[in-house]
Amino acid sequence: MKIYIDGEFYSKEDARVSVFDHGLLYGDGVFEGLRIYNGKIFRLQEHVDRLFASAKAITLDVGCMPDEFSALLKECVRQNGRDGRGATGYIRAVVTRGRGDLGLDPAKCAGSSIIIITGDIQLYPEEYYRKGIAVASVSVRRTTVDSLDPRIKTLNYLNNIMAKIEAKQSGAMEALILNREGFIAECTADNIFIVKGAALYTPALSCGALGGITRGTVIDLARAEGTPLYEGLLAQYDLYNCDECFLTGSGAEIIPVVKADGRVVGNGQPGVMTEKLRAKYRSYAESYDG
Repeated sequence: MKIYIDGEFYSKEDARVSVFDHGLLYGDGVFEGLRIYNGKIFRLQEHVDRLFASAKAITLDVGCMPDEFSALLKECVRQNGRDGRGATGYIRAVVTRGRGDLGLDPAKCAGSSIIIITGDIQLYPEEYYRKGIAVASVSVRRTTVDSLDPRIKTLNYLNNIMAKIEAKQSGAMEALILNREGFIAECTADNIFIVKGAALYTPALSCGALGGITRGTVIDLARAEGTPLYEGLLAQYDLYNCDECFLTGSGAEIIPVVKADGRVVGNGQPGVMTEKLRAKYRSYAESYDG
C-alpha cells in the first residue's frame, strides 16, 4: 500500500502526519470516500466537486485545482496497482487545514495538507447483504444547518460516532438519526430509502441528509426505470410501515434493512426492489467509464 501525503508516497508503516495538524487537533478539514470498480474511480467528478464544495464552505484552500486533484487520485490508483481491468478498491481522500499551533486560529496554519489512502473497505459482513440489517433510532440528533451544515463532509464525525455507539449498544448494526423536528435525516454513514407500493422515498437534503454520491446514483437508476421517486419528509412511522428499506453509501453500496426499532420491515427479508436496484447498481458501477 502506497499512501500519498503532500507530494510524496509512503508505505503504510512510514506514513506520518504532524501532531500539530489541525485535522487531528480540531477535526478541521474535509474528506471523500471513493470506490474503484474495474480499475476506474466511480463518479470521480461528483466526488471531487463535493470535496471542493465542502472546502469552500469552511474557507479551506485545497491547494490545487479540481482537475489537478482528480489527476492525483488517478495517480494514487495507478501507484497502488488498482487501475487494471477487474481491479476494485476504496480511496479515502483527506484535506486538512494543515500544521498549525495549539491555538484554534486557522490563520496560523502553514497551509493545507492532502492525504490519500488507497485500499479496501468492508463496512458490513457479506452475510448481511443477503439477510439484511437492523437499525435503531438514537437520541443523538443531526447537526443543524445553523450550527454545521450536514452537507459539509467534514473530518469532525463525532455526531455520527456517538449515534453509532448508541445503536450498537441497543443491538442494531446502524443508527437512524433524526433531525431536531423529529424527521429522519440519514444513518451514520449512509443515506436511507424506503419502498411503499411501487414508489421509492428518501429524505430531502433539507432534512439533514448528506448529498450522497451513491444516493444520487440510485435516484438516477430508479428514474431511468420509471420508478416514482419522492424526496421529502419521512417519519419513523413511514419506516415502520414501509414494504422495504435499504441504505446507500460509497462504503456500504446498497444494503437492505429488515428491522427498525424492533419492528419487522416488510416481510423481514430483503425486498424485490432493493435487490433489483442492487443488481442494477453493481452492473452500472462495474461498467462505469467516467
